[in-house]
This record gives sequence, C-alpha cells and structure tokens, in this order.
Amino acid sequence: MSQGGQSNNEDAVLRGPDFSRNNGILPAIAQDAVTGEVLMLAYMNEESFAETLASGRAVYFSRSRNRLWRKGEESGHYQIVKEIYIDCDNDAILLKVEQVGGAACHTGYRSCFYRVLTPDGLRPVGQPVFDPEKVYGKK
Repeated sequence: MSQGGQSNNEDAVLRGPDFSRNNGILPAIAQDAVTGEVLMLAYMNEESFAETLASGRAVYFSRSRNRLWRKGEESGHYQIVKEIYIDCDNDAILLKVEQVGGAACHTGYRSCFYRVLTPDGLRPVGQPVFDPEKVYGKK
C-alpha cells in the first residue's frame, strides 16, 4: 500500500494515461455518450489530452500532420467531451462525446466505422451526413 491507504494500482489509475509509453502517443476512441456508437479512433499525446481536459472539446494528435488536431477545426463537426475513461494499462483512452454537426468521419458518415465486412467485401451502412468535397474541397 502507498500513502493514503491506496494500492500502487490505484495510484497508477489516479495519474491517468501513461504517455511515457508508445512514443508518447496513445489510441483514443470516441464513442457517442448517449447511444454507445463508436464514432472514431484517433490518437492523443500529452498536449492534446491536456487541451481536451482544459477545453472540454476533443483534441487529438494527427500523426500524418505531426501536430494537434482540434476535431472540427475544418468541418465544424466537433466533439464535446462528456466523460473520459482510461484502460487498465493506462495506455488507451475512451472519450464519451456529444458529436456536434452530425458526423465524426471525414468521409461524411456519422462514424468512421460505417462499413461492415460481408462475404462479398465491405458494404457501407447508413448514408453520409455531409458531402466531404463541399466541406473540405477537392483534395
């Protein structure tokens, strides 16, 4: 037991995510706080996690751009963080969010997990919420 009667495991949980692992970048799952729908998987570093805590809006670390990515900065489809869960190893983050703007995915679908694997291959589920070309322009 450590000071205050807490075990070492409880101390680790109270510290939050362990950014000393995985090159300082941890997976972060965004889940609809009401429906439980998994919206997306992104990554967070210590700076994006701290800004998320301070602002109440999801901020991720873009590995491809090597910079912070404030969800919705281009699309206006941002996430209000309702709860944050940390896994048992302190190396994965679950954000329960309110998805503002209707879609979490840059392809225009509500969820990045909008395709189901069938014997015939991937099949989209649902309809896009927005046209990505109108939001982001042609890339």
